[in-house]
Amino acid sequence: MNDAASFAEIVWASRPTRIEYQWIAPARSSAPLLVFLHEGLGSLSMWRDFPERLCDATGCRGLLYSRPGYGRSTPRLAGEAWDVDFMHRQAHEVLPALLEALGYDAQQDPIWLLGHSDGGSIALLHATQHPQQVAGVIVLAPHIMVEDISIASIEQARDAYLSTDLRERLSRYHDDPDSAFWGWNDIWLNPAFRHWSIENEIASIDCPVLAVQGHDDPYGSMEQIRGIARRLPQTELLELPACGHSPHRDQPGPLISAATDFIKRHTKGDKP
Repeated sequence: MNDAASFAEIVWASRPTRIEYQWIAPARSSAPLLVFLHEGLGSLSMWRDFPERLCDATGCRGLLYSRPGYGRSTPRLAGEAWDVDFMHRQAHEVLPALLEALGYDAQQDPIWLLGHSDGGSIALLHATQHPQQVAGVIVLAPHIMVEDISIASIEQARDAYLSTDLRERLSRYHDDPDSAFWGWNDIWLNPAFRHWSIENEIASIDCPVLAVQGHDDPYGSMEQIRGIARRLPQTELLELPACGHSPHRDQPGPLISAATDFIKRHTKGDKP
């Protein structure tokens, strides 16, 4: 990416919180803004070159950020555990606070959201809460309910974190890899989270939705995106062969092509 990461200060969970963020192509000041929401173990830097490639293809500008607990953003406090509503709080509290801190008025200039995994769920939840501020949503391997396949893979991730070099590899992307990993892993494996669902909640979304899933995703079945389509008839589905949990890494070409077509068809006026 061409532009260096910066930091914004917000107040969240009753304390000052530093958010790592980065603009893509900010000179395209009249272009739509595409906000990227990372996965449960992701960060700003883990997107690699995908956001820039997509923004170049669409003519959009982009905004990436690391959620609290991830990347170079403020880590979790020692002993702090996330609750079942952790994705709701990211969607309803953190993202609006960041946009406000950056001086971005989404009411005046609605944003496009692209979320991966937990970030996809956060994108959907933000669109339910702020319908006038979201132009469209693209979700990659989102979660709308908890499946057995998800829990089994997250248990395997826990074992890998404890017994392999996964912690070392995550330390390349997170100042505090334990904050990122255990915040995500502990709540997903909390028995109370087994009943988490946003299936009914998302039914109010009226903006365009592109829902993407890989056929070989170990963290979720096609029912995740097909369930979105049953509730939101405006949803377009992209089911990718030879693709696991990360379509932007496993099948970037088809994904960029589909996302570019989707955004251009649903962008009003001369943008992008």
